[in-house]
Amino acid sequence: MAVDPEQHAVQIRQVEEEARREAERIRQAAQEPEQQREWIRQNNVIYGGLIAIGLVLVQPFLTATTLDRSAKICVIAFSVAIPLLAALVLVNRQESFRRRATDSLMVRVTQSIAQMLAFVGVVAGFWHITWLAGVGFLVSGFAAMMVHSAGYIRLERAATPAEPAAQPKPADDAE
Repeated sequence: MAVDPEQHAVQIRQVEEEARREAERIRQAAQEPEQQREWIRQNNVIYGGLIAIGLVLVQPFLTATTLDRSAKICVIAFSVAIPLLAALVLVNRQESFRRRATDSLMVRVTQSIAQMLAFVGVVAGFWHITWLAGVGFLVSGFAAMMVHSAGYIRLERAATPAEPAAQPKPADDAE
């Protein structure tokens, strides 16, 4: 079955144009104040949760006389991640105060590094208990990331540009 080169070129241009429109729609959605405030709220939960997990996982190693490789990886990963996450909590508070997310590249890089180190620390902590738990957390962590991404993308695609951000209904004080 021969493919007509002109028809193929038209299809490629259509797909490219659709991708450009989708990218522009996503860029515009990211600039919406309510979307930024939601990201700030989500980051607040993420950073606090990762700090708490780190403290719980590292605590048993504080009194251990020797650490195996997985325990050392857990402790080292969280020794770097926890201060970075704490700094991000402070940035997050300022973002909440200003009601917008920062556009700092350093903050975005720090977010990635801190979250990656926390993930490594959790995997290593579970690996220390049993390697199967470490592998299970690693696999389910990647699956969870895909589920979150798919759900987020589906929700954002379903939102039309004219659709206002969901707002909680004010309580009716007149009654």
